[in-house]
Amino acid sequence: MREIYFVNAIAEALDQAMAEDERVIVLGEDVDRSTIGATKGLIEKYGANRVRNTPISEATFVGACVGAAASGLRPFVDLMFSSFFYVALDQVGNQAARLRYMSGGQVELPLVYFAGTGPSGSAAAQHSENPHAILMHLSGLKVVFPSTPADAKGLLIASIRDPNPVVFLLDLMLAGEKGRVPEEAYEIELGSAPVCREGTDVTVVALGSLVPKALTVAEELEAEEVSIEVIDGRSLVPFDWETVAQSVRKTGRIIVADPARRTCGAAAEIVAGIAERCWEDLRLPPQRVTWEDVPVPFSPVLEDAMTVSTEDIRGAVLATVGGERGATLSA
Repeated sequence: MREIYFVNAIAEALDQAMAEDERVIVLGEDVDRSTIGATKGLIEKYGANRVRNTPISEATFVGACVGAAASGLRPFVDLMFSSFFYVALDQVGNQAARLRYMSGGQVELPLVYFAGTGPSGSAAAQHSENPHAILMHLSGLKVVFPSTPADAKGLLIASIRDPNPVVFLLDLMLAGEKGRVPEEAYEIELGSAPVCREGTDVTVVALGSLVPKALTVAEELEAEEVSIEVIDGRSLVPFDWETVAQSVRKTGRIIVADPARRTCGAAAEIVAGIAERCWEDLRLPPQRVTWEDVPVPFSPVLEDAMTVSTEDIRGAVLATVGGERGATLSA
């Protein structure tokens, strides 16, 4: 099977969805030239009627696409950076997330909001957000955060076909990564969390770019007889509680690695949900591995210090294993 870049897997999924259904349209800033690469080549193939550049006014085109979706189209909305959700939050939260519910299901909103998310190398505070926790909280949106090119393609096709509004986030730390991706169109069910690596000592639920870091730690600590089960929380809403709960019932320990701030984050929600479901199975308190509660710095050194590293995950695992065994391993 061929290997392609993460962002090319997204572009391929969008191309196949547009070929399949003429109602799929693309709108956003610079979608003709595609700064990130997700819409590359589409205007030449489908024309300016279906691939439309918009003014630099997120509130305007994000809201226009709510109306387009309610009228029967299937917009793919490229916001470029997830920090720009803040500019359009009224349209996303008060309109897109509410109209299907408020109409009693009479109005479908097959709408995908796409954005690159997280630090991308000194892009500074206003272009480096990971606001997935805010979007999860709005209720009425589905939120997808893939960690592999194959998952990105399958989840995007499923998102475009879904009758509900979906936020699809590309972790910019992964945009240049390659992976094996089937050529044909396929769906991956929203609401599924794959077990990427089986283990018995501790469950690590990781999001976005922290999934490969968690897998690296699991491989390294296997030599020290620490068995880590890694679960990819690629679908934040809906979330696969059953897969995570089954894992925690087996390991008795959970760590959530989330590339976002600690306070009121996705990690906090996952930890709380597992505490409610698996309290009697937990041997130790759950742990969160997250950013500090600060804006993303411009300085490369400070940005690197703020983001979650493999060493942060490794330290959390060793602390969670606990007791004499943990003290021996961390020595």
